[in-house]
Amino acid sequence: MEISREKVLEVLGSILEPDLKKDLVSANLVEELAIEGSTITLKVFVSNPALHARKRMQEALDFNLKRAFGDEVEVNATVAGLPAEAKAAQRKILPEVKNIVAIASGKGGVGKSTVTANLAGGLAKAGYRVGIVDADIYGPSMPTMFDVVNDRPTMLDIDGVPKINPVLSYGIKILSIGFFTEQNNAVVWRGPMASKALTQMFTDAHWGKLDYLLIDLPPGTGDIHLSLVQTVPLDGAVIVSTPQEVALADARKGVNMFQLDSINVPVVGIIENMAWFTPEELPESKYYIFGRDGAKNLAHGMNVPFLGHIPLVQGVREAGDIGRPAVFQENSPTAKAFDDIVSTFVERVASLKDKKEAHVH
Repeated sequence: MEISREKVLEVLGSILEPDLKKDLVSANLVEELAIEGSTITLKVFVSNPALHARKRMQEALDFNLKRAFGDEVEVNATVAGLPAEAKAAQRKILPEVKNIVAIASGKGGVGKSTVTANLAGGLAKAGYRVGIVDADIYGPSMPTMFDVVNDRPTMLDIDGVPKINPVLSYGIKILSIGFFTEQNNAVVWRGPMASKALTQMFTDAHWGKLDYLLIDLPPGTGDIHLSLVQTVPLDGAVIVSTPQEVALADARKGVNMFQLDSINVPVVGIIENMAWFTPEELPESKYYIFGRDGAKNLAHGMNVPFLGHIPLVQGVREAGDIGRPAVFQENSPTAKAFDDIVSTFVERVASLKDKKEAHVH
């Protein structure tokens, strides 16, 4: 039986990609299809990059093409995980969000939530549409930092489907685990429960059009991080560290986690928080309490961009405690530091996107 391109595509059009629930042809997952005599060579993408998923697809291709054209057909099929940018095109979750970036730290206490709040504030100040998912299950702090502790998300009806409407503060859309728990109750959740609650903040919320959605992750490298990466198509991750050795060792683990083959999320860069202390009465003085340039040196050593230093200023904590991120205090050293970091961050995320697109074409 003659093997034509049309007939091969017809067979491939009957094979479903299990996660996307679409056939291979209409989901645009077939590449490099070539037919020479009785040999069919092709490349197919699947959304789950795990070995068992790729193997299953390989078997389906082999079975269906042989059934259509006879056992003497030779099928050379390469099955690969979808590249991240193609995933973005396939993205059912958050289709109107341009960039989704996780803010992570290897250890607690390095000011990751403060950095997330101020980075979001700086982006909003620069005119971008911004959202924050406070995924720090064990210590959600966004409600306090944005002075919305007593607010609760409302429900919206979107095309007959009830959706959670994020809380708005300073023009930033916010969803936090803290909105769904009592403030004084410690949250003792096992991994799967926490992951489910987290997933709902993405799948069951109406985020609308956003330029950036920042995700404040719990410290460390665990269950939540893995389930997040499997649920949400992350465009990048920012690692926050202080300059001291113990924090840097954990920051290194954080970078390595995102670079694992199974996770493969580009690291946007490292931010050094509490880089030096400047007393209010001596605004020109810098005291390097935790060591100097530790995170900057780590970034260079790991070949990861360095996004900038944030000084340790009493005003940063005070601003967080009263619910008005320090980035909104005009002319303060902190606001300036964050404004600089914001412009570097925007450039870096854009260049990662360009690189991905160039890689695809």
